[in-house]
Amino acid sequence: MKKIIILYILFVGMTRISYSQCCAGGAGSPIAGGTAQGVLQAGQMELNTNFQVTNSNRFFTGDKRDTLTYFDRFESAYQYFRVAYGVTENFTMSLETGNYFYKRETGLNNDQSRTYKSQGISDLIIFPRYNILNLNSQQCRNEITVGLGFKIPLGSYNDSTGRVEPYSGTTYFVTNPQAVQLTTGAHDLIFYSFFLRSYPARNMRFFANALYIKKGWNPMGEKAGDFGGIGLFAGKTFFKGLDLTLQVRYEWMGKMKLNENILLYAYPNYDPEATGYKKVFVSPQVSYSKGKFTIYSLIDIPVYQYVTKTQVGTMFQATAGLSFRFFASKPKTKDILKGNYYCPMHPTVVSNTAGTCPECGMALEKK
Repeated sequence: MKKIIILYILFVGMTRISYSQCCAGGAGSPIAGGTAQGVLQAGQMELNTNFQVTNSNRFFTGDKRDTLTYFDRFESAYQYFRVAYGVTENFTMSLETGNYFYKRETGLNNDQSRTYKSQGISDLIIFPRYNILNLNSQQCRNEITVGLGFKIPLGSYNDSTGRVEPYSGTTYFVTNPQAVQLTTGAHDLIFYSFFLRSYPARNMRFFANALYIKKGWNPMGEKAGDFGGIGLFAGKTFFKGLDLTLQVRYEWMGKMKLNENILLYAYPNYDPEATGYKKVFVSPQVSYSKGKFTIYSLIDIPVYQYVTKTQVGTMFQATAGLSFRFFASKPKTKDILKGNYYCPMHPTVVSNTAGTCPECGMALEKK
């Protein structure tokens, strides 16, 4: 059974397929993967990456599928990176970014003159998090973390495609749809909160996170809709290092806005009214930890979605990634428990009997 689940994780990691969530801007959150994040231990460092592929050709109006289409397909391949460091026991600093191997919108009936594409780096996110509550005991662990992030656009947001006027032969340029731009081109504020309650003796965890992104205006007079999301999680550890988690998540994104004082000379090459959505997902998650490494995957299954006007709807979405945690500096000894058993993820946690780690719920290993 354990080998079957591990093979499933690897399979999902190699074949991630998801569907774009908005004709004019893609997903509303710049943070890929949607993983709930608390804080690291003092001196601990995390290297995390996940790979995403998007492919969609189905349109929705409201909460119903629509036969009306504006292009043949939207697709992308995206690699996301996160580097985090535990500055203190309660404060973690994280830098996050991503790169598009390709981002493409194929014109209707494979019309190459209406096909747009781009590739390159996207955004840089500075994401500090602070633990305001951390209460541990043999029976229960409670943790509350808050974060305030800042998104800096690094990629292009104003790429254009040249078109030849058939009568005069003159080439003129049209700004690409925002769905294929590498970034919105604006500085965003990210508000984040995380709550955890775990029961180490039962190998069970319940946690929640909330994310709100206040979008800014870019120099072209565009403002992507603000984004909000709330996730509820329940997880349990099976076997040794294998975790199964079920998530229920609600997402909301507002409509895009245009500054008419800046966009007087031309109408954008997209419909700003075809932006914004409300969606509910159920997401089974699997992770497997071995030593300092953790491999994880999740599938987002939309159980409800309502889009403004006609947009590409989410049909299937999955994430797979790899995390590596280690101590950049020697941690100070925290004798939470004493004995000959220790946690492979938290070496400072030891016990004189077999059991589970109060920090992460993993089974303790004998020294």
